[in-house]
Amino acid sequence: MAAEMAPRTRFFRIATQLGYWLLLALLIVWHGIMPETDESALPRYLSLILWVLPMLFPLLGLVKGKPYTHAWFNFILMFYFLHGLTTVYTHPDERLWSILEIVLTTIAFVGATGFARNRGRELGLGLKKQKDAK
Repeated sequence: MAAEMAPRTRFFRIATQLGYWLLLALLIVWHGIMPETDESALPRYLSLILWVLPMLFPLLGLVKGKPYTHAWFNFILMFYFLHGLTTVYTHPDERLWSILEIVLTTIAFVGATGFARNRGRELGLGLKKQKDAK
């Protein structure tokens, strides 16, 4: 049976879940429901595929609470973080959406990092140290 989850680890898990689900909802609303402001924008279905599909890859591992999935989920989050930073600067009419994207991505990133680290230690996972070769 898996080790009991410490309160600190549970806090990071809740932060990850909160950031993940709110970011996923934001992306669906922003790229799927809100009216297009740019005439050169992608078709709505293609925009949804490009923005929402990557968020679905870690879904199962995040729901099950797997530390390894939480760790590599951060690589996906960096794509959204950089998008938010770029959009804040380049699209003033979408500034609120991009600030929300940055905030939610940061919450998910901190939560996933903390959960992966703490839960990995609780379960005895981690990188093995190489013995000194003498």
